[in-house]
Amino acid sequence: MNANARKYAENIKTKAKKFGFQSCGISKAGFLEEDVTPFETWLQNGHHGEMSYMENHFDKRLDPTLLVEGSKSVISLSYNYYPETDAGKFSELKISKYAYGEDYHEVIKEILREMVAELKEEIGDFDCRVFTDSAPILERSWARKSGIGWVGKNANLLTKQHGSFYFLAEIICDLELEPDFATTDHCGSCRRCIDACPTDAIVSDRIVDGSKCISYATIELKNEIPESFRGKMADWMFGCDICQDVCPWNRFASPHNQPKFRAKDEILSHNTGEWRELSQEIFSEIFRKSPVKRTKFAGLKRNIDFILNGKKL
Repeated sequence: MNANARKYAENIKTKAKKFGFQSCGISKAGFLEEDVTPFETWLQNGHHGEMSYMENHFDKRLDPTLLVEGSKSVISLSYNYYPETDAGKFSELKISKYAYGEDYHEVIKEILREMVAELKEEIGDFDCRVFTDSAPILERSWARKSGIGWVGKNANLLTKQHGSFYFLAEIICDLELEPDFATTDHCGSCRRCIDACPTDAIVSDRIVDGSKCISYATIELKNEIPESFRGKMADWMFGCDICQDVCPWNRFASPHNQPKFRAKDEILSHNTGEWRELSQEIFSEIFRKSPVKRTKFAGLKRNIDFILNGKKL
Protein backbone atom coordinates (compact mmCIF):
# COMPACT_ATOMS: atom_id res chain seq x y z
CA MET A 1 0.00 0.00 0.00
CA ASN A 2 1.29 3.46 -0.96
CA ALA A 3 2.58 5.44 2.06
CA ASN A 4 0.13 8.22 1.26
CA ALA A 5 -2.89 5.91 0.90
CA ARG A 6 -4.26 6.57 4.39
CA LYS A 7 -3.45 10.29 4.39
CA TYR A 8 -5.13 10.83 1.02
CA ALA A 9 -8.18 8.80 2.08
CA GLU A 10 -8.60 10.89 5.24
CA ASN A 11 -8.16 14.09 3.22
CA ILE A 12 -10.85 13.00 0.75
CA LYS A 13 -13.33 12.17 3.53
CA THR A 14 -12.73 15.52 5.22
CA LYS A 15 -13.22 17.29 1.89
CA ALA A 16 -16.42 15.33 1.20
CA LYS A 17 -17.89 16.53 4.48
CA LYS A 18 -16.94 20.12 3.68
CA PHE A 19 -18.77 19.88 0.34
CA GLY A 20 -21.96 18.64 1.97
CA PHE A 21 -21.78 14.89 1.40
CA GLN A 22 -23.42 12.80 4.09
CA SER A 23 -21.07 9.83 3.85
CA CYS A 24 -17.89 8.85 2.05
CA GLY A 25 -16.35 5.41 1.70
CA ILE A 26 -13.55 3.94 -0.40
CA SER A 27 -13.13 0.64 -2.25
CA LYS A 28 -10.31 -0.82 -4.29
CA ALA A 29 -11.28 -0.71 -7.98
CA GLY A 30 -11.69 -4.13 -9.52
CA PHE A 31 -14.10 -6.78 -10.72
CA LEU A 32 -17.33 -7.17 -8.70
CA GLU A 33 -17.36 -10.96 -8.87
CA GLU A 34 -20.13 -11.37 -6.27
CA ASP A 35 -22.51 -9.25 -8.39
CA VAL A 36 -22.19 -11.19 -11.67
CA THR A 37 -24.79 -13.91 -11.06
CA PRO A 38 -27.42 -11.69 -9.34
CA PHE A 39 -27.19 -9.07 -12.10
CA GLU A 40 -27.31 -11.67 -14.90
CA THR A 41 -30.33 -13.35 -13.30
CA TRP A 42 -32.12 -10.02 -12.86
CA LEU A 43 -31.69 -9.28 -16.57
CA GLN A 44 -32.61 -12.80 -17.69
CA ASN A 45 -35.84 -12.61 -15.68
CA GLY A 46 -36.78 -9.40 -17.48
CA HIS A 47 -36.90 -7.39 -14.27
CA HIS A 48 -35.51 -4.40 -16.18
CA GLY A 49 -38.71 -4.18 -18.27
CA GLU A 50 -38.18 -1.92 -21.28
CA MET A 51 -34.98 -0.43 -19.84
CA SER A 52 -32.88 -2.10 -22.53
CA TYR A 53 -29.93 0.17 -21.73
CA MET A 54 -29.38 -1.97 -18.61
CA GLU A 55 -28.17 -4.74 -20.92
CA ASN A 56 -25.43 -2.52 -22.36
CA HIS A 57 -21.83 -2.33 -21.11
CA PHE A 58 -22.22 -5.42 -18.91
CA ASP A 59 -18.47 -5.74 -18.27
CA LYS A 60 -18.05 -2.05 -17.45
CA ARG A 61 -20.85 -2.22 -14.90
CA LEU A 62 -18.91 -4.89 -13.06
CA ASP A 63 -15.40 -3.50 -13.48
CA PRO A 64 -14.69 0.26 -13.22
CA THR A 65 -11.13 -0.23 -14.47
CA LEU A 66 -12.71 -0.78 -17.90
CA LEU A 67 -14.70 2.42 -17.53
CA VAL A 68 -11.82 4.58 -16.26
CA GLU A 69 -8.47 3.34 -17.53
CA GLY A 70 -5.80 3.07 -14.86
CA SER A 71 -8.25 3.47 -11.98
CA LYS A 72 -7.26 2.07 -8.60
CA SER A 73 -9.97 3.33 -6.25
CA VAL A 74 -13.71 3.96 -6.19
CA ILE A 75 -14.78 6.75 -3.84
CA SER A 76 -18.48 6.37 -2.99
CA LEU A 77 -20.45 9.30 -1.61
CA SER A 78 -24.01 10.01 -0.52
CA TYR A 79 -25.87 13.34 -0.62
CA ASN A 80 -29.04 13.97 1.39
CA TYR A 81 -32.24 15.02 -0.41
CA TYR A 82 -34.83 14.44 2.33
CA PRO A 83 -37.18 17.46 2.19
CA GLU A 84 -38.33 19.66 5.03
CA THR A 85 -41.88 19.62 3.64
CA ASP A 86 -43.66 16.63 2.11
CA ALA A 87 -45.47 17.86 -0.99
CA GLY A 88 -47.80 14.87 -0.77
CA LYS A 89 -49.62 16.61 2.07
CA PHE A 90 -50.87 19.32 -0.29
CA SER A 91 -52.08 17.35 -3.29
CA GLU A 92 -53.77 14.05 -3.98
CA LEU A 93 -51.21 13.48 -6.75
CA LYS A 94 -47.63 12.93 -5.63
CA ILE A 95 -44.07 13.37 -6.90
CA SER A 96 -41.11 11.43 -5.53
CA LYS A 97 -39.12 13.49 -3.03
CA TYR A 98 -35.92 13.31 -5.05
CA ALA A 99 -37.59 15.33 -7.83
CA TYR A 100 -38.82 18.31 -5.80
CA GLY A 101 -35.90 20.51 -6.76
CA GLU A 102 -33.30 20.82 -9.52
CA ASP A 103 -31.89 17.83 -11.40
CA TYR A 104 -29.48 16.06 -9.04
CA HIS A 105 -27.29 14.91 -11.94
CA GLU A 106 -26.23 18.48 -12.67
CA VAL A 107 -26.17 19.72 -9.06
CA ILE A 108 -24.05 16.92 -7.64
CA LYS A 109 -21.70 16.68 -10.61
CA GLU A 110 -20.88 20.37 -10.21
CA ILE A 111 -20.18 19.82 -6.49
CA LEU A 112 -17.96 16.84 -7.33
CA ARG A 113 -15.98 18.86 -9.89
CA GLU A 114 -15.33 21.62 -7.36
CA MET A 115 -14.33 19.07 -4.74
CA VAL A 116 -11.90 17.33 -7.09
CA ALA A 117 -10.36 20.68 -8.09
CA GLU A 118 -9.61 21.45 -4.43
CA LEU A 119 -8.21 17.96 -3.85
CA LYS A 120 -5.84 18.34 -6.79
CA GLU A 121 -4.60 21.64 -5.40
CA GLU A 122 -3.78 19.95 -2.09
CA ILE A 123 -2.46 16.49 -3.03
CA GLY A 124 -1.36 17.04 -6.62
CA ASP A 125 -2.82 16.08 -9.96
CA PHE A 126 -4.51 12.71 -10.50
CA ASP A 127 -6.74 11.18 -13.16
CA CYS A 128 -10.39 10.64 -12.35
CA ARG A 129 -13.99 10.78 -13.54
CA VAL A 130 -17.03 11.77 -11.50
CA PHE A 131 -20.45 10.13 -11.72
CA THR A 132 -23.92 10.26 -10.22
CA ASP A 133 -26.39 7.88 -11.84
CA SER A 134 -24.76 8.86 -15.13
CA ALA A 135 -22.76 5.85 -16.32
CA PRO A 136 -22.85 2.03 -16.28
CA ILE A 137 -21.82 1.68 -12.62
CA LEU A 138 -23.38 -0.57 -9.99
CA GLU A 139 -23.55 2.31 -7.53
CA ARG A 140 -25.19 0.46 -4.65
CA SER A 141 -22.67 -2.37 -4.90
CA TRP A 142 -19.75 0.03 -4.61
CA ALA A 143 -21.43 1.98 -1.82
CA ARG A 144 -22.06 -1.28 0.05
CA LYS A 145 -18.48 -2.41 -0.49
CA SER A 146 -17.18 0.92 0.83
CA GLY A 147 -19.17 0.61 4.05
CA ILE A 148 -21.56 3.51 3.44
CA GLY A 149 -24.55 1.22 4.10
CA TRP A 150 -26.19 -2.09 3.30
CA VAL A 151 -28.62 -3.02 0.53
CA GLY A 152 -32.06 -3.33 2.08
CA LYS A 153 -34.92 -5.63 1.14
CA ASN A 154 -36.30 -2.89 -1.14
CA ALA A 155 -32.92 -2.88 -2.96
CA ASN A 156 -32.15 0.65 -1.72
CA LEU A 157 -28.97 1.43 0.17
CA LEU A 158 -29.77 1.88 3.87
CA THR A 159 -27.85 3.42 6.74
CA LYS A 160 -28.64 3.36 10.45
CA GLN A 161 -27.82 7.06 10.74
CA HIS A 162 -29.76 8.49 7.78
CA GLY A 163 -32.09 5.89 6.26
CA SER A 164 -32.17 5.96 2.44
CA PHE A 165 -33.26 9.38 1.15
CA TYR A 166 -29.96 10.30 -0.49
CA PHE A 167 -28.28 10.28 -3.89
CA LEU A 168 -25.22 8.17 -4.59
CA ALA A 169 -22.16 9.46 -6.44
CA GLU A 170 -18.69 8.21 -7.30
CA ILE A 171 -15.19 9.44 -8.02
CA ILE A 172 -13.24 6.74 -9.84
CA CYS A 173 -9.56 7.64 -9.76
CA ASP A 174 -6.00 6.41 -10.20
CA LEU A 175 -5.04 7.19 -6.60
CA GLU A 176 -4.13 4.27 -4.39
CA LEU A 177 -6.28 4.82 -1.29
CA GLU A 178 -6.79 2.90 1.93
CA PRO A 179 -10.08 1.01 1.45
CA ASP A 180 -12.95 0.73 3.91
CA PHE A 181 -14.95 -2.36 4.80
CA ALA A 182 -18.56 -3.36 4.21
CA THR A 183 -20.99 -2.81 7.06
CA THR A 184 -23.46 -5.34 8.47
CA ASP A 185 -27.09 -5.83 7.44
CA HIS A 186 -29.75 -4.42 9.76
CA CYS A 187 -33.04 -5.31 8.05
CA GLY A 188 -33.57 -8.37 10.23
CA SER A 189 -37.02 -9.92 9.88
CA CYS A 190 -38.67 -6.63 8.87
CA ARG A 191 -40.95 -6.87 5.80
CA ARG A 192 -42.56 -3.43 5.82
CA CYS A 193 -41.30 -2.44 2.36
CA ILE A 194 -42.30 -5.78 0.82
CA ASP A 195 -45.78 -5.73 2.36
CA ALA A 196 -46.42 -2.04 1.56
CA CYS A 197 -45.66 -2.17 -2.18
CA PRO A 198 -49.08 -1.97 -3.92
CA THR A 199 -47.83 -3.65 -7.10
CA ASP A 200 -45.79 -6.44 -5.44
CA ALA A 201 -42.68 -5.17 -7.21
CA ILE A 202 -40.35 -6.48 -4.48
CA VAL A 203 -40.54 -10.06 -5.68
CA SER A 204 -38.11 -11.43 -3.10
CA ASP A 205 -35.58 -10.26 -0.57
CA ARG A 206 -33.52 -7.48 -2.24
CA ILE A 207 -34.87 -8.22 -5.72
CA VAL A 208 -37.15 -5.67 -7.37
CA ASP A 209 -39.00 -6.45 -10.58
CA GLY A 210 -38.59 -3.07 -12.25
CA SER A 211 -41.38 -3.79 -14.71
CA LYS A 212 -43.84 -3.87 -11.78
CA CYS A 213 -42.46 -0.77 -10.05
CA ILE A 214 -44.53 2.44 -9.97
CA SER A 215 -41.36 4.51 -10.50
CA TYR A 216 -40.63 2.51 -13.66
CA ALA A 217 -44.20 2.90 -14.94
CA THR A 218 -44.26 6.67 -14.36
CA ILE A 219 -40.72 7.52 -15.51
CA GLU A 220 -38.98 4.86 -17.60
CA LEU A 221 -41.93 3.33 -19.44
CA LYS A 222 -42.52 5.17 -22.72
CA ASN A 223 -45.59 3.21 -23.86
CA GLU A 224 -49.02 3.12 -22.26
CA ILE A 225 -49.16 2.05 -18.62
CA PRO A 226 -50.37 -1.57 -18.42
CA GLU A 227 -53.83 -2.23 -16.96
CA SER A 228 -52.15 -4.30 -14.25
CA PHE A 229 -51.27 -0.96 -12.60
CA ARG A 230 -54.88 0.25 -12.60
CA GLY A 231 -55.97 1.20 -9.10
CA LYS A 232 -52.52 0.42 -7.68
CA MET A 233 -50.63 3.65 -8.38
CA ALA A 234 -51.35 5.09 -4.93
CA ASP A 235 -51.61 8.53 -6.63
CA TRP A 236 -47.92 8.67 -7.60
CA MET A 237 -47.69 10.66 -10.84
CA PHE A 238 -43.86 10.70 -10.91
CA GLY A 239 -41.77 8.13 -9.10
CA CYS A 240 -42.76 6.45 -5.84
CA ASP A 241 -41.45 6.61 -2.26
CA ILE A 242 -43.65 3.99 -0.59
CA CYS A 243 -40.92 1.44 0.18
CA GLN A 244 -38.76 4.21 1.63
CA ASP A 245 -41.55 5.97 3.53
CA VAL A 246 -42.40 2.79 5.46
CA CYS A 247 -38.77 1.84 6.23
CA PRO A 248 -38.12 2.16 9.98
CA TRP A 249 -34.59 3.45 9.36
CA ASN A 250 -35.99 6.53 7.63
CA ARG A 251 -37.30 7.81 10.95
CA PHE A 252 -33.73 9.09 11.31
CA ALA A 253 -33.81 11.04 8.03
CA SER A 254 -33.29 14.76 8.56
CA PRO A 255 -33.98 17.62 6.11
CA HIS A 256 -31.24 18.55 3.65
CA ASN A 257 -29.74 22.04 3.46
CA GLN A 258 -29.14 22.21 -0.29
CA PRO A 259 -31.09 25.23 -1.69
CA LYS A 260 -31.20 23.69 -5.18
CA PHE A 261 -33.13 20.67 -3.87
CA ARG A 262 -35.85 22.70 -2.19
CA ALA A 263 -39.37 22.13 -3.50
CA LYS A 264 -40.68 24.78 -5.85
CA ASP A 265 -43.72 26.66 -4.58
CA GLU A 266 -45.79 25.38 -7.52
CA ILE A 267 -45.09 21.77 -6.56
CA LEU A 268 -46.21 22.46 -3.00
CA SER A 269 -49.25 24.54 -3.94
CA HIS A 270 -50.76 22.73 -6.95
CA ASN A 271 -53.94 20.85 -6.15
CA THR A 272 -55.37 17.87 -8.03
CA GLY A 273 -57.52 20.04 -10.31
CA GLU A 274 -54.55 22.13 -11.34
CA TRP A 275 -52.50 19.04 -12.10
CA ARG A 276 -55.39 17.68 -14.16
CA GLU A 277 -55.42 20.88 -16.26
CA LEU A 278 -51.63 20.99 -16.62
CA SER A 279 -50.47 22.57 -19.91
CA GLN A 280 -47.17 22.26 -21.76
CA GLU A 281 -46.39 25.89 -20.86
CA ILE A 282 -46.95 25.38 -17.13
CA PHE A 283 -45.08 22.06 -17.21
CA SER A 284 -42.05 23.75 -18.78
CA GLU A 285 -42.18 26.55 -16.21
CA ILE A 286 -42.54 24.36 -13.12
CA PHE A 287 -40.12 21.63 -14.14
CA ARG A 288 -37.34 23.65 -15.74
CA LYS A 289 -34.04 22.08 -14.56
CA SER A 290 -36.09 19.33 -12.85
CA PRO A 291 -35.68 15.52 -13.05
CA VAL A 292 -39.38 15.44 -13.99
CA LYS A 293 -38.34 16.62 -17.47
CA ARG A 294 -37.29 13.00 -18.06
CA THR A 295 -40.89 11.89 -18.47
CA LYS A 296 -41.75 14.94 -20.63
CA PHE A 297 -45.12 16.71 -20.59
CA ALA A 298 -46.86 13.91 -22.50
CA GLY A 299 -45.60 11.31 -20.03
CA LEU A 300 -46.69 13.22 -16.95
CA LYS A 301 -50.12 13.88 -18.47
CA ARG A 302 -50.40 10.17 -19.27
CA ASN A 303 -49.63 9.34 -15.63
CA ILE A 304 -52.12 11.90 -14.26
CA ASP A 305 -54.89 10.76 -16.59
CA PHE A 306 -54.25 7.07 -15.82
CA ILE A 307 -54.55 7.70 -12.08
CA LEU A 308 -57.58 9.98 -12.19
CA ASN A 309 -59.46 7.98 -14.83
CA GLY A 310 -58.96 4.89 -12.72
CA LYS A 311 -60.79 6.55 -9.87
CA LYS A 312 -63.85 6.97 -12.06
CA LEU A 313 -64.13 3.29 -12.88
